[in-house]
Amino acid sequence: MSVVGEEIEAVFAGAGAQGFVHAREVGVPDGPEVGVGADAPVVLASVFKIPVALAYAREVVAGRLDETERTRVTARYRIGGIGTAGSADDVEMTWRDLARFMLTMSDNAATDVVFHRVGQAAVDRVLSDLGLSRTRLIGCCEDLFASVAADLGASGDMASGDIEEILAAATPEQLWKLSALDPERTTSSTPREITTLLDAVWTDRAGEPAACEKVRAIMAQQIWPHRISSGFPSGVTIAAKTGTLPAIRNEAGVVTYADGRRFAVAVFTRAASLEDRLPAVDRSIGEAARLAVGHLHALPVHP
Repeated sequence: MSVVGEEIEAVFAGAGAQGFVHAREVGVPDGPEVGVGADAPVVLASVFKIPVALAYAREVVAGRLDETERTRVTARYRIGGIGTAGSADDVEMTWRDLARFMLTMSDNAATDVVFHRVGQAAVDRVLSDLGLSRTRLIGCCEDLFASVAADLGASGDMASGDIEEILAAATPEQLWKLSALDPERTTSSTPREITTLLDAVWTDRAGEPAACEKVRAIMAQQIWPHRISSGFPSGVTIAAKTGTLPAIRNEAGVVTYADGRRFAVAVFTRAASLEDRLPAVDRSIGEAARLAVGHLHALPVHP
């Protein structure tokens, strides 16, 4: 392993987590890279919303979806959390605002409504078109939470707040056995495939340029600064998407320096703790990204 790889592993060890990283310069297919477990299977959690957003944007640009059309987020999707997922009443929004909520604040209800509109087949086409053979999406957020409920012996439709109650009542032993935490049994990928996806979006190879630009623009508005962004100073821009489950803390995105060089980086972690708040792990994601991307940025521009 390289020196920078050893430094990254030490960061994760200090935070009490396993970490998996891949970083590459955007638009430089044969350039240098930094990897720590780059080809290991990882749980995507909400990072899966990137390919969903790309499928949505491709449908819009193809004229199959009017992004200004309004739709309703009903009680079916209110499982608690941020955005429309935690609203007390039905919410009516345009498709483009739902897509924005999906990526900027990780609104699970908005995600599911968008996912059901574009369909699993459209998302799968994104993955097959880009050759992401190790990336697998098993439904959307409600499917993931249904798997959690089933694993913990719950049944029936979940109303708002039910999933939190189910998780709070579970033992640590039960939680560690959840299929949602096992990349072999849930939505998963590898760090390398996620940077491949990001590189394709940032070089307009993931769809029509207008579709790729939609995804880039929304990802640049993400509201969470506590992971990748925590590793970089002002003047470095971050467009990214987080992912969180019990013990799982992730983020993947593109880091752009003032000199215009861009780097795709994907960081996935599995903590030794099931605590709701893991600030040391959050910080380790920013530090790992800083080490990986900083190492690449310090190298000469690849011809």
